[in-house]
Amino acid sequence: MAAAWVLLAVMLVAAQMASAAPVMAPAFLWAPKNYGFRSNEAKEVVHYQTISPKSLAKSVLQEGGWSNLVCSREDAHKNVDVAVVFLGSKLQSSDISKDKQVDPALADTLKLSFTSSEFSMAFPYVATSDDEKLENSLLSGFAENCNSGFEGKHITYTDTCTVSGQDLKKHRSMDSIHDLVMSRMGNSPQTDLIVFCSGGFEDLDPAKSEGELLSELVAMLKKFGAKYTILYASQPTGLLENPSNLPLGRYLAEKINTTKAGLSKCDGECLVISTLLEGTFVGIVLLIILISGLMCMMGIDTPSRFEAPQES
Repeated sequence: MAAAWVLLAVMLVAAQMASAAPVMAPAFLWAPKNYGFRSNEAKEVVHYQTISPKSLAKSVLQEGGWSNLVCSREDAHKNVDVAVVFLGSKLQSSDISKDKQVDPALADTLKLSFTSSEFSMAFPYVATSDDEKLENSLLSGFAENCNSGFEGKHITYTDTCTVSGQDLKKHRSMDSIHDLVMSRMGNSPQTDLIVFCSGGFEDLDPAKSEGELLSELVAMLKKFGAKYTILYASQPTGLLENPSNLPLGRYLAEKINTTKAGLSKCDGECLVISTLLEGTFVGIVLLIILISGLMCMMGIDTPSRFEAPQES
């Protein structure tokens, strides 16, 4: 009986640990043009560290140049019309390397945007949990890392977002976002931030996938010639992954299009790993040669004495 209680306790602890385990999801940041985000070229940059949503918000502000867009600064000047935070609920980190995608339109849009934009960054391992909605984590991360203050009056949301507050403007259709972009292009002194939450809109009929919504949004921004930048992040629901068992695959750095130059370049970490592997291989070959030579030398058997020559 006591053994049964011990087994039940172990199972309960394991279930609690599994429920608290974070889900690993990717995030992508891109802009079709480098609107002065960084002085040096930042194209197809990949950060393989496992980070939290708030750390992602900090990297987007500091490395992605969004501090000039969402933080309140007196000397800030508008170089982007619209900044979009697109939040999904399907894509996991392990899905990136799969040939068959759950949402092929989403995968195609992300790959095309990541490789064809002048400014693009990827964060393959963002640890998310169900404790807090991703939109709240990112916005609180923006507020914590904006030293000059976080401007909230230029933020609008789709009606599927769970944020609460007074005088929040929410979009109930893609037409509402269309009207906002058209009214603010070149007229507003500050960049508008649109938070596009999972599912799109509550009254979306017929229902559309994340890939279709993201593709439609990107096509609309391109059609009107808006200067935009997009952060895609995902908070998957369903099967939980253990981050310690995730293979640190480098599929984002692999060559995607054989006709496009520059996609097969090896970064610093790749060079270190390749050098270590080459050194290990050469060392093993030399060791085998040395052992083989010693064995051959030990196999040579010479007589300890020689007979005297016979007289004729």
